[in-house]
Amino acid sequence: MENIRDIMTSEVESCTLLDNVYEVALKMKELNVGAIPIVDQDKLVGMITDRDIVVRGVAEKHPGSTKVEDIMSNKLITITPDSTSKEAAKLMAEHQIRRLPVVEGDKLVGIVSLGDFAIRELTDDQAKVALTEISEQNFNSAQH
Repeated sequence: MENIRDIMTSEVESCTLLDNVYEVALKMKELNVGAIPIVDQDKLVGMITDRDIVVRGVAEKHPGSTKVEDIMSNKLITITPDSTSKEAAKLMAEHQIRRLPVVEGDKLVGIVSLGDFAIRELTDDQAKVALTEISEQNFNSAQH
């Protein structure tokens, strides 16, 4: 079984609490990603997704100049680099999340996503279950 260190993306682009929602959205567009970690120094303090921007930003009529901390998620589920792929898959399935920040202490050192599991073609049944559960949950939510 692989450790998260072996499958995570370690070159993670992030934004800071000084950035506003427009700047985060622009970075998402440039990088073609749907989530950006928010750091203060090297400490992970939040995550902001494209969905956060739509639901907590645009739908609540916040301008692009809104502080990122006003719409980011700060209740974070994280994992360490030495954790197993099975542990990551379980966390992702339990919390219905597609991206999991990887931290050492409070420091952001990487990110692991559902795509990382798919690309690696892990044989771990837990990883497959997580992929299925998260995909089904999001598919069913989209239909309602």
